[in-house]
Amino acid sequence: MTTSVKSLRVPGAAGDMAIFIQGDDSAPAIYMTTSILSSSMMWDAQAAMLAQRGWQVIRADTRGHGESQAPIGPYAMDDLVADVVAVLDALRIDRVHYVGLSLGGISGFGLGIDHPDRLLSLCLCDARADAQAAFASPWDERINAARRHGCAALAESTTERWFGTAFLEAHPAIARRFREAVAATSVEGFEGCARALQKFNYLPHVARIVTPTTLVVGANDGPLPQAMQNIQEQIPGAKLEVIAGAGHLPNIDQPDAFNDMLLRHFQRVALEKPY
Repeated sequence: MTTSVKSLRVPGAAGDMAIFIQGDDSAPAIYMTTSILSSSMMWDAQAAMLAQRGWQVIRADTRGHGESQAPIGPYAMDDLVADVVAVLDALRIDRVHYVGLSLGGISGFGLGIDHPDRLLSLCLCDARADAQAAFASPWDERINAARRHGCAALAESTTERWFGTAFLEAHPAIARRFREAVAATSVEGFEGCARALQKFNYLPHVARIVTPTTLVVGANDGPLPQAMQNIQEQIPGAKLEVIAGAGHLPNIDQPDAFNDMLLRHFQRVALEKPY
């Protein structure tokens, strides 16, 4: 087994995707996807931890983010779901444990609904299943700012929304790293994904998800704890984990609690549905 990281480019549904693989390539695979305006670096700590414990870990940069190409938009959420399936096909991997946060979590709902045959389990973090008006409308202002000034114009407001000012001031290295990731995002990729976020609606279909599912949310993440509780009640057998003291990226601001949750998820799945 090796925990070194291998970087590859593989065909997505509409352009090359950057992926990063580490761990035991003969072990069951964990596929990790990210929030909008971030990149696979947000999973660095969790990927290293899981690889050291014997898993194969695959992290993917969403189209137009990190090192992945940005096809011409607009995109639909189902396009991002199709990217995951295309990457798995390119890697010749039948089924994965899928871990997605925010935008990546939303894609996970689509995978669970339409592609259960590609999944061993779902761990979906800080994600809605529908685009209500209060969620959808702010993206117009953000898109306009990015068009005028690039995604760097979104760096301060986005990281403050994710972490809060106090956390950013107390952790300047994390603040700098995530602001740089926001600023490096292509405007085309950001706008395409933001448009996808404005018009999806998986909520009427989440009851069709049969994959073992854990839903995770930071206790301080606005309306999402209640939204995810409502989703949990509709997915048969789904578990909900609320992480105290966490915001929108609980794997970053409460990493120990988040990592414990991840391990509980995989232990539960192994007991309920051995693979």
